[in-house]
Amino acid sequence: MAARNDTLKDRLSRYQKINISVTGRKSGRTISIPVWFVLEDGKLYLLPVQGSDTQWYKNVHKKPSIRIDVGEAAAELKVVLVTDATQVSSVVEKFRAKYGTNDVKKYYSKFDVAVLAQVR
Repeated sequence: MAARNDTLKDRLSRYQKINISVTGRKSGRTISIPVWFVLEDGKLYLLPVQGSDTQWYKNVHKKPSIRIDVGEAAAELKVVLVTDATQVSSVVEKFRAKYGTNDVKKYYSKFDVAVLAQVR
């Protein structure tokens, strides 16, 4: 199992985008969407593009778990919703450092929440 997790972390370190799957809060169906992410010290940070108005965020608010797919590697992860303004700002800065201030400004419209998952 450890080798699989090493593979996941290795893949995450090489990718710019991952697919996450969430359970629809109304439909109960699995919904997949590509998202940007930051991996730092085993922590996976996600930033919903429309903040708390983002549909996948509303879904994880109801059921706090996601599946991530990174190439051939995948994992089910429990998530923690981040609503503290200082912590959200820290995540936004991580995204700016990875993807560039201009692209974050171009694609993200609201910075009131973030999502955190531990990659073991």
